[in-house]
Order: sequence, then C-alpha cells, then structure tokens
Amino acid sequence: MRKGASGFVSDRLIEARESRGLTQISLAELIDRTSSSVSRWESGKQRPDSTVIRSLSQSLNMPMGFFFQPTIDYGSSPMFFRTMASTTQSIRKRVKVRLRWAQSISTTLQKWIDLPSVDVPHFDIGNDHCSIRDQDIEVFAEECRNAWGLGVGPISDLLLALENAGVVTVKDEVGTAKMDGLSNWSAGDNRPYMLIARDKDTCVRSRMDAAHELGHLVLHRKLTGKILENIHSFKEIERQAFHFASAFLMPAESFSAEVWSPSLDTFYNLKERWKVSIGAMIMRCRKLDMLDENSSIRLWKHYNARGWRRGEPLDDTLECEQPRLLNRSIRLLINEGVLTRDQLLTAIRLHGSDVEMLCNLPRGYMTATPADVVELARLRSTSGRRRPDGTVIPFPGKQR
Repeated sequence: MRKGASGFVSDRLIEARESRGLTQISLAELIDRTSSSVSRWESGKQRPDSTVIRSLSQSLNMPMGFFFQPTIDYGSSPMFFRTMASTTQSIRKRVKVRLRWAQSISTTLQKWIDLPSVDVPHFDIGNDHCSIRDQDIEVFAEECRNAWGLGVGPISDLLLALENAGVVTVKDEVGTAKMDGLSNWSAGDNRPYMLIARDKDTCVRSRMDAAHELGHLVLHRKLTGKILENIHSFKEIERQAFHFASAFLMPAESFSAEVWSPSLDTFYNLKERWKVSIGAMIMRCRKLDMLDENSSIRLWKHYNARGWRRGEPLDDTLECEQPRLLNRSIRLLINEGVLTRDQLLTAIRLHGSDVEMLCNLPRGYMTATPADVVELARLRSTSGRRRPDGTVIPFPGKQR
C-alpha cells in the first residue's frame, strides 16, 4: 500500500520538474533525496510525505497546492513544435508544460470571465496533410483574413487579431533561440492556444512565428501526433504552415502590387509597412513567380553580403506585439474586486512569477504586496460585472 500524503498527483511533480528543466537526478540533489525516490513519486508507486512536498515546493518554486491539483484532459490534438529536430527533448518538454499551464490559467479564468468566442475558420481538410494543395493554402489564408475583417493590406497587430478571434496567445522565454513557437487545440475548453518564444524577440520574427502557428491551427487540427514522428511528413507540415503564414501576412494580389521592383531596396522600403522580414519577402516573391531562380540566388547573395543574415535593418526599431487577453482578464478580475491577487493565485495554483510571465504582466504584479503594486491601467467598465452570486463577467468586447 502506498504511503505518503493523500491526494498527491504524480503528474504534477513531472510537470513542475520539466518546467524547470531538471532531471530526476538534479531534483533529487536539490531536495537531498535519491533519484529512485523521485522516480517512484513520479510513477505513482509511492507518495511523498508532507515534509518532502514542502521541500519540492521550495526547490521547484511551486505552491504546495499545485501538487494536489487534478490534471485536465486536454485531448489528443498534437502539439506543433516548430523546428522540432533542432531542439532538445528537455526544452520541448518544458515548453509543452508552459503551454499547458497557460491553458490551465485560461480555463480557471473562464470560471469568472467569458473570453472572446473562438472564430477560427474550419475547412474540410480531413486528417491527411498530403491532400492539402498549395493553391488551397492561398485560399484558406484569404478566407481567414475575410472572416476576421482584415482586408487585403498589412495587418497592423497580428496578436490582437488572433486574440479577438479567441486564440489565447502567450509569449515566454523558452531557453533557446532554436525554438520559435508551439500551438495546440485544447479539448479542455475547445480553444486554440499558441506560445511564441521571446528569446529572439523581434517584431517581424514574432509575427511570422504567430502566423506559422496559426497555419498549424487552421490546416493541421485533425492530424495525429504520430504523423509528426515521420521526418518527411514533419517537413511537409512545416512547409505548409510557413506557406500559410506568408500568404496570410502577404496576400498575393495586394502584396505583389506594391513590389514595383523585387530588389533589396524595395523590400527594405516595404518592411515597415508590411512588418515582415526582407528574407520572407524574397521567398514570397519567389513563390509568386515574381523572381526566377537566378534572380532569387543573386538577391540572397547580396542579402548575405550586407550582413542581414545576422540581423536586418529595422529589427531593433519595429515594436514587438504583445499578448493582451490573459493580462486584461486578470486585471479585470482584480480591478473589479471579484478576486484579490492571493485568491486568484490560490485558484490558479501556480507561483506568481509564472503567472506574470505567461500572462504578460509586469514583474511583481502578482507577487508584490498590495502597497507595492502600481496599477498601470484600468480596464473600461462593463455592464455585466460579476457579483457574489457567481455571475460571469463578459470580456469587454473586441480588444484594441
């Protein structure tokens, strides 16, 4: 018979350890226990006692309540790791946990707040990515723009458009510049989520990463995780997502009409308006047959000669887009007096610093004492404030 604290959830220990990038051996060293003990706790063969759980809480910087929180059924929809082959397994595990935590935060907030309805177009694609043609991708990208009323010009704020369509977006430091993003449809609330890496955060790269993940959410929703294990299928799925991202950010007709001459100077002048990289514009023009192979090769040689492979012009001046949805949801609950910060953290069961990072809140917003917290902004009032009777607060319209 298992001993230890009743109600301990072994999967939560695995989450906490992987989120901190630790092995069983390194965690065992932190709490002065054996790695075999950690293995037994994680397998569920044995439960740690209250003293050990307190040590785990302190070492992993997690509230003790986290280890007793039942897990959520997120379904079997695959996690789409961009550049999977070049990232370590430990980093993939960490980022997966971080996205799951964002989904958990969102699910918790939805007890009090109605987030924007999910409005991601559904296309009859099926579960065979090989059936998706390039011309279909162009059409799907255009129809997605039409559904969101984005027109045919540059998208001023892509993350805002995604969140208004019900896609919960998160930016997080993943620990490497080799991983760009991650996306998933959660069965917990039938909502799409994406995590974009902050580690090499430039406006144009972040927007392309977000559009890439949107491509997965639109094109590959019904795929199984097993398909991603095949290297050839994975490369094709990634290519399709990048094609969607390029078509979504640079519609064929309107973008090509502005490229008066496919040169580096032209692309430089268009970068601030379209908020895509010069490299992405070269590839888009090649895809649209505005450049032949020789012209494309020549442009890439000049591109490299200017040192733009290491960093393009305007990368340090174009302002990065930031997620707002979770940030504003938390502020709404606190500002309207629905919950205090401590009550919200108790409900979420994560450390305040993790909530701050995943919800794009200022450092210290969830962890400082009330007297130390500076309210940076109040949300506009709503007609449906939640009262002690449990009424749900509708999210205040489309974000701006």
